[in-house]
Amino acid sequence: MTTKIVLASRNEAKLVELRRILVASGLDVELIGLPDGEEVAETGTTFAENALIKARAAAELTGLPAVADDSGLTVDELSGMPGVRSARWSGRRDGTRVERDEANNALLLAQLDDVPPARRGAAFVCAAALVTPGGVERVAHGELRGVLLTEPRGDHGFGYDPLFLADGQTRTNAELTAAEKDAISHRGRAFRDLTTVIAQVLAD
Repeated sequence: MTTKIVLASRNEAKLVELRRILVASGLDVELIGLPDGEEVAETGTTFAENALIKARAAAELTGLPAVADDSGLTVDELSGMPGVRSARWSGRRDGTRVERDEANNALLLAQLDDVPPARRGAAFVCAAALVTPGGVERVAHGELRGVLLTEPRGDHGFGYDPLFLADGQTRTNAELTAAEKDAISHRGRAFRDLTTVIAQVLAD
């Protein structure tokens, strides 16, 4: 029997991405989105804390096992920022997701305007959490190192993908296909580890 798991997010891009990862893992679960309602405040100071906050709230709301992630960009030159504030870096809360992404990217480029290539190191970081109604809690982590370009490239992906060139790649995350990005991404790595945990928890 297929088990339903709720993703503690209303971000359609994340839902599509995680479904791809779960299908590729062979895990027999049905991933559903979070019902409409108030957003959970991300009050944690780390990616793991925020992922657990969201997963706990979704599990309590739905009575289903819940998965959530908190992820973002850490920039060496900015002492690890934007970090947990990556999605809100520009302070813009109105407009579409694409418009907010563009505002975040524009601000980041302005902040790194005079920074040479050798000091433009960065990493995408993800913490993925599983919380069950019975109180089981697990967190998996993923990281992707790379550098930030001086202008965006590519039309795929979302967030800071157009600026991020992963180590060993010649194309930005926004120039990769969905499958190529899943294979190397911070979220892909974290959720592949989490799928192993999900399988173990659901088998108990």
